[in-house]
Amino acid sequence: MALRIGVAGANAERGWAQLAHLPAIRALPGLEISAVLNRTQQGADAAAAAFGAAKAYTDIAALVNDPDVGIVAVTVRVLEHRAIVLAALAAGKHVYCEWPLGRDLAEAQEMTEAARDNPVHVAIGTQGPLAPAVRHAAKLVREGAIGRPLKLSVVSGCGGWGALTLPNYVYPEDKRNGATLSTIPDGHTIAAIEAVIGGYAEIDARTTTTRDEVHIYGTNDTVEQLCADHVLVIGRHSSGCVSSQEVVGGTVDTPLCFVLRGTKDTLTITGTHPGGYQCGQLTVATIPAAAPQPESIVPLFVDAPANVAELWGACAADIRNATRIVPNFDAAVRLTRVLDAIDRAAETGRRVILED
Repeated sequence: MALRIGVAGANAERGWAQLAHLPAIRALPGLEISAVLNRTQQGADAAAAAFGAAKAYTDIAALVNDPDVGIVAVTVRVLEHRAIVLAALAAGKHVYCEWPLGRDLAEAQEMTEAARDNPVHVAIGTQGPLAPAVRHAAKLVREGAIGRPLKLSVVSGCGGWGALTLPNYVYPEDKRNGATLSTIPDGHTIAAIEAVIGGYAEIDARTTTTRDEVHIYGTNDTVEQLCADHVLVIGRHSSGCVSSQEVVGGTVDTPLCFVLRGTKDTLTITGTHPGGYQCGQLTVATIPAAAPQPESIVPLFVDAPANVAELWGACAADIRNATRIVPNFDAAVRLTRVLDAIDRAAETGRRVILED
């Protein structure tokens, strides 16, 4: 029997659900979209037609209480995550929530506690660690293929948070909305880093806002930039490895670069997607060469759906096999704590020690 999904935040024309989730779900056997949720009935009806869903809702309660919905996919703006996640958990539904889980640590903890008291499965959309290249890199490090990891250097460009923004994407320029360069591309970068070399133990950081305002594409209007567009983090990890990572907004031509030097060999992860480590295909290599990375779950995907498909496949396997493999809400709380530590280090100019 197929696992039936209700997509909160479905839009027929744009958005992460349309760009990444829809093709990923369609490509995987045993998954289907049975319902969608949109702000307006017109938008819901259009999304249902585009997503192939039988039902179109504008009311959260109607979606989460639909007996034909077993999994609620939360792909709305971050400030709306809490209400939908808590309603879905109260209705006894599995939840796949996009990262960030909440606008702040308190919201993330509240949803995590609600999930902990519930037998359902929850997944957080940090799909980068599920990318075949990242999983393979982590395996090579665990098995000692490069010796003891010593130094990691990471650079990630990002097309967003530059001099221009689209009219529908003004809200990420305001830190209060929870969807910023620090939380999204940097959060996904950190998730990939920790998956390979272990969690941060100490952090030094600088976050910088390099412009006062951003122009809205196709208009003469501007919006005040209230979040950083450049993040630089220096860290020491529980493994003893040290790292530097830089995330640069407004750069579509900066290849992703992940270079890990060990006592024996060097490992690299490369990619070209302007969205960051969570998007598109990545390639791992070692010098000298080690075993090649495994094939993607949907080899034809090279763009946004590639790693989302990996997470959906693992999520479905967890539900069917009663396993707990995918990153869950506890992982989201951990990542939120790391981002808070980066903010504190940047604000105070002092090193922050993270608790286990």
